Amino acid sequence: MTGNEAPRLRLFVALDLPAAAEGALGRFRDAAADPDVWRPLDESTFHVTLAFLGHRPEGDVAAVGRVLDGLAPRRPPALALGAGLLLPPRRARVLTVALRDVDGALAPLQAAVSSGLAAAGLYEPEARPFRAHVTVARLRSGARAPRALEAE
Repeated sequence: MTGNEAPRLRLFVALDLPAAAEGALGRFRDAAADPDVWRPLDESTFHVTLAFLGHRPEGDVAAVGRVLDGLAPRRPPALALGAGLLLPPRRARVLTVALRDVDGALAPLQAAVSSGLAAAGLYEPEARPFRAHVTVARLRSGARAPRALEAE
């Protein structure tokens, strides 16, 4: 970075999880993530990503906040933990747990976040459909991901 460049931050919009869900996800991670293959993530970092914005100028934080202020749901979406999932499916780089959108509120919230950020010029929506999940481990450098999960 030269002296004229503004600091850039890695930005994403996410939902936090309740402690009980973090604990259950941690137990799954501990059972499913072979430490020779996967780098486990700390339970305090578990979240549901609604939009990944990438590295953005620090000034974008306030603009993202203004978009999100108008989208805050009255109550958090009802979610349930699903099965373990390797993503992307063909060459997995992350070990995740799928989420079920019990009351159907998560998908519309994610769509509103995506379209609001896109309308503000802050986000390029992904071409692939939204897949609700929580990442619990990342593939270690040089490791080969399994094709299937042994522990669910």
